[in-house]
Amino acid sequence: MQWYLTKIIFQIICGNGNHTPQFDEQLRLILADDETQALLKARKLGEDEQDLFLNEQNDLVRWKFIDVADLYKLSTMIDGAEIFSRIEEYDHADAYIELVHRRAVQLQQTESRKLLQLI
Repeated sequence: MQWYLTKIIFQIICGNGNHTPQFDEQLRLILADDETQALLKARKLGEDEQDLFLNEQNDLVRWKFIDVADLYKLSTMIDGAEIFSRIEEYDHADAYIELVHRRAVQLQQTESRKLLQLI
């Protein structure tokens, strides 16, 4: 059995879909005998996780599985190995950097709370 990294893509459609298109790109680890089985397992995950629900405004929200966009065989697990990288362009660099810092603070606070609960 080998580990594979897959990217599963969903489209998020709210109401009648009259909004800026939204897509969720999920990186998933798959344990499989070979690439064919890994791709089949990733596609099954995507199909199984499609969803329909009502949001707070009572609009129907649909998570539609698009497909598996990438599949990479992970030959060895190495501490600190890069498994994903994507270059994005943002109009407001300062706002993006501030968002990253806020997320980091939230992670640190969450981990601190977990440690306190253990004590």
